[in-house]
Amino acid sequence: MQDGLRSVASMKIDVLTLFPAMFVGPLDESIIKRARQAGLLDLQLHQLRDWAHDRHKTVDDRPFGGGPGMLLKPEPIFEAVESLVRENTRVILLSPSGRKFDQSIARELAKQEHLLFVTGHYEGFDERIRESLADDELSIGDYVLTNGALPAMVVIDAVTRLLPGVLGDDDSSHDESFSHGLLEYPQYTRPAEFRGMKVPDVLLSGNHAEIEKWRREKAQLQTERQRPDLLK
Repeated sequence: MQDGLRSVASMKIDVLTLFPAMFVGPLDESIIKRARQAGLLDLQLHQLRDWAHDRHKTVDDRPFGGGPGMLLKPEPIFEAVESLVRENTRVILLSPSGRKFDQSIARELAKQEHLLFVTGHYEGFDERIRESLADDELSIGDYVLTNGALPAMVVIDAVTRLLPGVLGDDDSSHDESFSHGLLEYPQYTRPAEFRGMKVPDVLLSGNHAEIEKWRREKAQLQTERQRPDLLK
């Protein structure tokens, strides 16, 4: 275990959504698929309408005071969350008003045993959901999406790759972009020369101290050029 990441055998993630079919492709491929098959991730999707009891399975209503759009009602979400939470559950809303998700938050969440994501839709949540149910609220950026399904997938992917054993070599996740507050350094593979473009000599030298120094310098320069905001 490194950087304080959790050491339990498996993380459990539940997702409460109106659109479970949106998750089927992304969560059944690549690293997340392997994590699920290896028993490192227990991931379950739940249709919010299953907790609505009227004949139309209604989960939204007009906001008091007027205004455009509809809000997700408290009753089905409260009932759903209360049926899914355990003693160690962290309940997270996905909405544009949440704190902006980044790699440090991914590491924070990777230490948890059970995450329950509640995905937004329409004009958002009844405020009582935010006040009384949520432990956290996350956004993946300052733009508007149709619903919280895509943000939930992004967060799940970022968190899953940090779980011990998921990447095979746990050091892999510690040298990626943003892991040290910088973008990743440039990388090259064979051939050493392609169409007149050569791999930097230092990477072919076998001098690991010089290679490490070069990588640190290039990561700094890459960040200054592409994402100077990270250096603030």
